[in-house]
Amino acid sequence: MATKATPVKAAGREEKNGREAARLFGAMHAMAWIALGIGVLLCLSNIRDFSDQNLMLMIGIGFLVGSVHIYVIGTAIRLVHKGKDEAER
Repeated sequence: MATKATPVKAAGREEKNGREAARLFGAMHAMAWIALGIGVLLCLSNIRDFSDQNLMLMIGIGFLVGSVHIYVIGTAIRLVHKGKDEAER
């Protein structure tokens, strides 16, 4: 019967990578919510002049779209690291 030996240093490094990925996801999650809040505020404050000439409204819409992209990228990073950790076990 063959057993797989994992060196102590490698196990500690995997745990550190998992914590870093979780911290990165948390930071990106917070940035996404901040960008969403900024976008909502900019859009609501400039909604009266609804046209493509309204620069602040367009920037607000950009923040709304950007927040979704930030959240999706953070979630993808978290899932990749989670899948990688499960595959190594």
